[in-house]
Amino acid sequence: MVEIGIGRRPALAAALVERGRTVVATDVHDRPVPEGVRFVRDDVTDPDPAVYAGADAIYALNLPPELHRPALAVAREADADLLFTTLGGDTPLIPVDREALPDDVLFLSRR
Repeated sequence: MVEIGIGRRPALAAALVERGRTVVATDVHDRPVPEGVRFVRDDVTDPDPAVYAGADAIYALNLPPELHRPALAVAREADADLLFTTLGGDTPLIPVDREALPDDVLFLSRR
């Protein structure tokens, strides 16, 4: 799994690693990540395809609308699902399925 834009929210990546998943976290800035998470500095608008190659899923928390299409392009090139949440009332700019979460909505764009 690859997280786009881990920022200062490493809890999901840490939880996935605890559940036995391999996680690569990306961000445009250097960020500390939990033990077991590999960090790669990358910009989804000008991505290094090698970072995402082989991922079964690419995800992002609070993905802003201007990154929906670039994230989808990266996921499609990697043949991976794209899962993300948005900031509050932002609506997805790409075709998605929706799943209600307790405090949010998860958007899924399938391969």
